[in-house]
Amino acid sequence: MLVAAAVCPCPPLLVPEVASGAAPELDAARTACADAVGVLAAARPDLLVVVGPAGPEECGAFPAGSSGSFAGFGVELTVRLGEAPAASGAAPRPLPVSLAVGAWLLESARWSGAPVEGLGVREPLPADRCAEEGRGIAARADRVAMLVMGDGSARRTVKAPGYLDDRAAGFDAEAARALGAADLAALGALDASLAHELAVAGRAPWQVLAGAAEGAGLDGRLLYEDVPYGVGYFVASWS
Repeated sequence: MLVAAAVCPCPPLLVPEVASGAAPELDAARTACADAVGVLAAARPDLLVVVGPAGPEECGAFPAGSSGSFAGFGVELTVRLGEAPAASGAAPRPLPVSLAVGAWLLESARWSGAPVEGLGVREPLPADRCAEEGRGIAARADRVAMLVMGDGSARRTVKAPGYLDDRAAGFDAEAARALGAADLAALGALDASLAHELAVAGRAPWQVLAGAAEGAGLDGRLLYEDVPYGVGYFVASWS
């Protein structure tokens, strides 16, 4: 059963080494993420699963010990999803960026509370399939926690990566409200087609979370909401 969850944005700029001189601009987001991860640790889970958006070649499960790199952003920094089992065999495939950012958050928090695994989710995955994935995660152990990585719309301002779309603010407002209230029905009802048009990276991971939380009775709290760089970023904690 799911006992706790943290929802965090997944831009590589969340990692100070990547952001370099612009790092202070996301200090508030980093602090909120650290607080949310702290709630996961306090829940004492048996298993932690990091879920985030992934490309066609990056989706699926990532075992404990999987590593990711920020070399593509000009930084020689490698992170890892917890510790690999003693008999891990061949090295697993590299993490997608979203899960690498999640691994960085956990390393920054010195996570040691439970084994850590990952799941990369493709953006087009329908809501019912997302919920099914979530229910499968929740059934993995008696006490499961999730770190859910994903951004809101990348079309919030004229300087945003996707330019301005007037529908983006309304979509993000509803997503932020639902994440802060742990409103499973509202998260499940987020429109996948509209999310795609608005360049929302978090829709599918949030709907995986909604599926995992069914029957868990968790309460939510929104810790952070802002639009740096024209992208909607939210941090929420469920427990």
